[in-house]
Amino acid sequence: MAQDKLPSRYTITAALPYTNGPIHIGHLAGVYVPADIYSRYLRLKGNDVAFVCGSDEHGVAISMKAKKEGVTPTEIIDKYHNIIKKSFADFGISFDNYSRTSAKVHHDTASEFFKKMYEQGDFIEEETEQLYDDEAAQFLADRFVIGTCPRCGHEEAYGDQCENCGSSLNATDLINPKSTITGTVPSLKKTKHWFLPLDRYEGFLKKWILEEHKSDWKPNVYGQCKSWIDEGLKPRAVTRDLDWGIPVPVAGGEGKVLYVWFDAPIGYISSTKEWAKREGKDWEPYWKDESTKLVHFIGKDNIVFHCIIFPSMLKANGDFILPDNVPANEFLNLEGNKLSTSKNWAVWLHEYLEEFPDMQDVLRYTLTANAPETKDNDFTWKDFQARNNNELVAIFGNFVNRVTVLTHKYYDGVVPTPAEFSKTDLETLKALKGYPEILTNSLERYRFREGSQELMNLARLGNKYLADAEPWKLIKTDEERVKTIMYVALQIATGLAVLSEPFLPFTSEKLKGILNLNSKEGEKSIEWDDVSLKETLLPAGHTINKSELLFRKIEDKEIQQQLDKLEATKKVNAQMDKEVAPQKDTITFDDFSKLDMRVGTIIEAEKMPKANKLLVLKVDTGLDTRTIVSGIAESFKPEGIVGKKVTVLVNLAPRKLRGVESEGMILMTEDKDGKLVFVNPDEENVSNGETIN
Repeated sequence: MAQDKLPSRYTITAALPYTNGPIHIGHLAGVYVPADIYSRYLRLKGNDVAFVCGSDEHGVAISMKAKKEGVTPTEIIDKYHNIIKKSFADFGISFDNYSRTSAKVHHDTASEFFKKMYEQGDFIEEETEQLYDDEAAQFLADRFVIGTCPRCGHEEAYGDQCENCGSSLNATDLINPKSTITGTVPSLKKTKHWFLPLDRYEGFLKKWILEEHKSDWKPNVYGQCKSWIDEGLKPRAVTRDLDWGIPVPVAGGEGKVLYVWFDAPIGYISSTKEWAKREGKDWEPYWKDESTKLVHFIGKDNIVFHCIIFPSMLKANGDFILPDNVPANEFLNLEGNKLSTSKNWAVWLHEYLEEFPDMQDVLRYTLTANAPETKDNDFTWKDFQARNNNELVAIFGNFVNRVTVLTHKYYDGVVPTPAEFSKTDLETLKALKGYPEILTNSLERYRFREGSQELMNLARLGNKYLADAEPWKLIKTDEERVKTIMYVALQIATGLAVLSEPFLPFTSEKLKGILNLNSKEGEKSIEWDDVSLKETLLPAGHTINKSELLFRKIEDKEIQQQLDKLEATKKVNAQMDKEVAPQKDTITFDDFSKLDMRVGTIIEAEKMPKANKLLVLKVDTGLDTRTIVSGIAESFKPEGIVGKKVTVLVNLAPRKLRGVESEGMILMTEDKDGKLVFVNPDEENVSNGETIN
């Protein structure tokens, strides 16, 4: 797109979410909230915008989930597509179209895209050796292989990417690969695939990224692209041996599908087609006109695909424009730990919407104010509470509430006619007019975190103005002055109602309702630039509606409930992560029958002198009372175990420990924290001396 002219239209894409699970706060902070802020801002500026997305329903992640749950891939994609689509709608993500890659329009678009490149000779057809699971009798696609990363040594790298160091891999690069299906070591078997020779596009990518976008792309995006290009690009397979996906649409492609990373980004194009058809528009200018600005919103794990592979595909096809920017975010952690779908370590959007009804904007604001724009950031529930109580309630909400309550108290809800403006009034109104440009400057550079704080500064401006002017005191002595003060304060509140929409759409709508701004039939609503250009935003004589609170305080107990929920997840994960000791050598029944285990009761216990780990126990075994020395002193206090029923191995040969003869062994195990636990028979009516068999 020509840089010296304003775009004729914008195509905004948000990474297609995998339908193998719901949406969580990491997805929102990384991709969907910034993309929505940008799209809403552009529309408020009067731009022609196509904001598209859709469910990514192909690839190995779906197959793996289906296998694990014992259902078909179709059942998985239908379940999660519906959850994701509803969550986005309820959260206010303003997609112009949300599609899915299982749709016919997408299958047709991706197939046509592949065929055109195939007919132009853009692919290399090669027979290569791929990993094959002999037990499952199938080739192993990337995510069905796990092994050691050849670059960082991480032992759980996948066949397409190491999530520890971020390196993009081929499955055959892994050291000690294993099949995730059967756990066996795969063999190498020959198979035919089509490859996109990325090395052919090195010159184009160097010029386009390393020269033309050196100054305007984010350092994390530019740096990752440069690293890839500097290493030298290699051909990359665009087909896979799988039974789930878009069939390879050329001769010899039987039993193969398009690789999900070839098919998925084409989903942006097919989603645009679907939208244009519904709206009676032509889709092509949004993808093929040089005056269109194309922006991809993604997480950092998708940089290579959106900046190197997809642009190479677009370039090869010949008709398409290239992205103007790819403002990828880093990752968001949760309470100090990496978000994990498989370990349920997440705040799920659909659950949040149920547990915090009508509080979408609180989460939007927290995720934006703490966005991982330049480095990984951490979401904590305490910060969420503080952002709400100390900023949204105490600054934004407090200002609006004071203005609207006083307007009703003094003027029955009618905007007063101002008297003469003081120097402070004029400076305050001038500052208000400067905010659209301040926010535009942040948003056009994709600095959404900075923008959210500038918006809060506008609310601070209003609060300070009211606090300094003190209309509640002046009303007794200078009613004319109070009219001017309230008029100015109402202009700031109106500016907030308009400029907050990209960040806080539900709050903006509510505030517009209170100020009675929602446009009547045929009446033009106030837009972004009006805040700068219009002399008056809310005219004297205009009647506002009854005041209501924009935000409510979040109590400690609500936050504690969320922390308790995470703690429970942590305990479940710790239990699952605990390594089970391997089975010992097989014994016969005769070997087992030699063991004489009895129920006993500890009747005395004391610490062994000069020994940190040993307790000297007197145990009633039903046969006798005997001394047993046990290494349990670090887990139990002597006085706490007297009277405890235990399981005793009574026919163990006696052994002297620090001069005390021990005549048996107490059976113990460990809990998930490594603490010793008695294997005890605490049932009623079980007497000492009863045998265990």
